[in-house]
Amino acid sequence: MGAQPVGPVMNPAVLSGIKSSVAIASGKGGVGKSTVSVNLAVALAQTGAATGLLDADLYGPSIPMMMGINRMPQSTGKKILPLEAHGVRLMSLGFLMPDGAPVIWRGPMVSGAIQQFLKDVEWGVLDYLLIDLPPGTGDAQLTLAQSVPLAGAVIVMTPQDLAMHIASKALAMFRQLKVPILGIIENMSTFVCPHCRTPSPIFREGGARKASARLGVPYLGEIPLDPVLCQGSDRGEPILASHPDSPVAEAFRRASRALVDRIGEEAVSAPVIRMGH
Repeated sequence: MGAQPVGPVMNPAVLSGIKSSVAIASGKGGVGKSTVSVNLAVALAQTGAATGLLDADLYGPSIPMMMGINRMPQSTGKKILPLEAHGVRLMSLGFLMPDGAPVIWRGPMVSGAIQQFLKDVEWGVLDYLLIDLPPGTGDAQLTLAQSVPLAGAVIVMTPQDLAMHIASKALAMFRQLKVPILGIIENMSTFVCPHCRTPSPIFREGGARKASARLGVPYLGEIPLDPVLCQGSDRGEPILASHPDSPVAEAFRRASRALVDRIGEEAVSAPVIRMGH
């Protein structure tokens, strides 16, 4: 893959108030990447960290529904003010588009929209800005990597061997763009029975751990598939808010702590601001 420039590189000063920007990515759709993004953001916010979440999945913006907020954001006249839910500052194309309206855009429009959401939104001072990317290795990923000094990328995958093969493509893309890989999160690691609460490995076990070892990237944790988690996403109630004492909520907290540790490690080992090439 040749990573060609997709537009002007953004001035790092535009995002000077954001300490760490993290891309949340996946090689394919359907792995629960947005669910992971939402709950990681809420977990970080619950520690007292100033946290933002940018829904950069422009073709399927789901953050408004998952966070239980869907109204038009206000403007200062110069910049858009992010909305806030569960302690997280939010921006999504879903706030700006009529319900049900399809997004039919070519690559340059996608790139332009992502740059606008970064530079034209008043994010303020943030410890972490999580950026929920669309699946795959397209224009959105290239724009982000080439426009923003990223602390790194997190790859979300499911336990199957096929998922490892697909995730490796996303890893290869970020590595080519000189973006640090913060680690892998395995979603849907087991299914938690809603009746007996017994976990069952409905896909297979240990796929992400094997991928972590084989691809040489850290393993950040595993998230069980629990009906409560799915129901909460549909109602706009992240499980960190609705069931904070549940095993799934604790799994997200562990993953968020591992993520914070990895961001710190990368900052120590590579203090120079990275811009994509």
